[in-house]
This record gives sequence, C-alpha cells and structure tokens, in this order.
Amino acid sequence: MGALFLVTLVVPDYDPAISWYRDVLGFTLAVDQPLGEGKRWVVMKPDEMEGAGLLLARADGDVEASSIGNQTGGRVSFFLRTDDFARDHALYVSRGVEFSEAHRHEDYGTVAVFRDAFGNLWDLIEHHPSRPS
Repeated sequence: MGALFLVTLVVPDYDPAISWYRDVLGFTLAVDQPLGEGKRWVVMKPDEMEGAGLLLARADGDVEASSIGNQTGGRVSFFLRTDDFARDHALYVSRGVEFSEAHRHEDYGTVAVFRDAFGNLWDLIEHHPSRPS
C-alpha cells in the first residue's frame, strides 16, 4: 500500500510562503525546482526525513486565489504533531503566531488551533502517550 507524501496548499506567491513556513514554523525547504513560465515545484516539510510535505502551489487565476486560506471550508486543514507542546507553542508565539484559542487538554492530548499567514487553520497537537494519533 502507498503512503501519503504530499498535500497541495494554494498560496499567493512562493517566496513569502517559503519564508513563513521556514522561519515561523521551522519547516525545511525540501525542493524548489523551476518548472518554467514562473511556476515552481516547492515542497516544505516539517520533518526532513519523515511524514508528508506541503506542495506550495502559487494561485493561478481568480478561482484558485479565492481558495487561499479556505481550502477546507473553514475547518482545520492541517495537524502538526509535536513531542513538546509547551516548547513549540511558546516558540510559535514568540515568532508571531496567533492562536485562536487557549490550549486545551483532550483525551487524545494537548491541542490548540492557530492560523497560518494565509488563513489556513492548523492544530498543534501533542498526543497523549496512550493515544499516539
């Protein structure tokens, strides 16, 4: 069976998106390949070796541009796992990330929702050891 390795995220432009995910969330720029006509194949990964990456796709036209920040109709789009919620929450806040709620403790772990620079909703989650995902 295959494994999910990329998810497309429509963004206004490549470089501001690369900067935000790299400098604010600490992602790695895994690939930045020119495709011609101003298009690029840009992949950001939260972990260089494991897990899925984000394929940053620059919006092409009004329909794609209108989906920026709302690709899932207002629901949380992405779930970012951490092994130390307090550490990463404090780091993100120090880098200007605004959480839309106070963190909360659920049966599955500690979680809080934040918005990225483009309006997409993310969960920052530290799973409870007995409930890994």
